[in-house]
Amino acid sequence: MRNQAIRPAEPRPESATVTKPRAGKSKPAALAIFRHTAAPKMLLPLALVFGIAGCATQPQEWAEDEEKITAGIFLEPDERAVLPPGMELRPIYDKGLDLTKFMEGFRSLPYHDVAHFCTIGYGHLIKQARCNGSEPAEFRNGISEPRGSEILVNDMEQAQIAVLTKTKVPLSEGQYAALCDFVYNVGTGNFAKSTLLSAVNKQQFDRVPAQFRRWSKANGRVIKGLKIRNEKRIDLFFDGIGVPRALPEAEAELPEIDIRVGEIRQ
Repeated sequence: MRNQAIRPAEPRPESATVTKPRAGKSKPAALAIFRHTAAPKMLLPLALVFGIAGCATQPQEWAEDEEKITAGIFLEPDERAVLPPGMELRPIYDKGLDLTKFMEGFRSLPYHDVAHFCTIGYGHLIKQARCNGSEPAEFRNGISEPRGSEILVNDMEQAQIAVLTKTKVPLSEGQYAALCDFVYNVGTGNFAKSTLLSAVNKQQFDRVPAQFRRWSKANGRVIKGLKIRNEKRIDLFFDGIGVPRALPEAEAELPEIDIRVGEIRQ
């Protein structure tokens, strides 16, 4: 079948053109007039304002995470520790930060930890209360993972200062990082009074695994995540050295310690 040229339709005279409404497409005359006036331009900003205000009044819901424990470093007194003159802050190598990141987990938006505290990122405590929308805009809008890493590095400084000022012996990269993660988790006060610190300062490193494993409870109950974290700390502490397999007989069966209570010496 050949293609036939389509002859363009001849235009009708203007006077003969009659516009007929299509079925189902007709609009009321009043609406047509409204569309051609300035009223919509005036009402649109008002509609946006009231729409935004209406959204803001709706209560926001925050996630609940019953497995996330508040990092002990945030439950310390408000005064921030400082390094003695002449001492520089020793950085934590990547493998150490990776351990803390893995165990804390990352959340881009605010959530409630097991204590119902408003938290974000890698366990960063926003406040010791529930989220209510009054948090800084940066947190309400959510943070990126790189920003979460920056916040974690800043939060870890207090743990680093505690390890640097409380330990009296040279530490490898892994030993330093493992202790920093421990302090971040249990707090500087608990670290300062621990048998773990005493064993490290006496260079009795064969006692370290058993001492790490004692810190496995929180709020009166054994936490699986703490047990896993302790094993990872042990591996990190002995990174490149090898974990001692023989436990001192006197420390084979030691009482577990609650990270919220700390070690109670007999």
